[in-house]
Amino acid sequence: MYGNKRQVALSYEDAVEKVKAELQNEGFGILSEINVKETLKKKLDVDFDKYVILGACNPPFAYQALQAERNIGLVMPCNVIVYEDGGKTFVVATRPTVTMGVVKNEKLAGLAEQVESKLKKAIESV
Repeated sequence: MYGNKRQVALSYEDAVEKVKAELQNEGFGILSEINVKETLKKKLDVDFDKYVILGACNPPFAYQALQAERNIGLVMPCNVIVYEDGGKTFVVATRPTVTMGVVKNEKLAGLAEQVESKLKKAIESV
């Protein structure tokens, strides 16, 4: 599995705010926020469930990763999604051990584990 997924007992809106706060507690800032529902409505005039993609970045870890592998930016930032499906709210964080693992750079392995641990802790706190 390429993500850590969790159903939460919060509304979608509350979950988005809580995820942002918990990511911040773990040293991540939000570099991008894509509201998929709004984007699909605007661009394709289709209806879709509430769904947001948060591009999270922990600057010290990002710097270390870039020093180890210049092209690692292709799998950065770490995406976290929040979405509603069937009246239930889900939070999913990418697993850097999987995404960075495709690069096959041994210098990234320990770093990926550290980042993944912080992302997992953040979504488990929601």
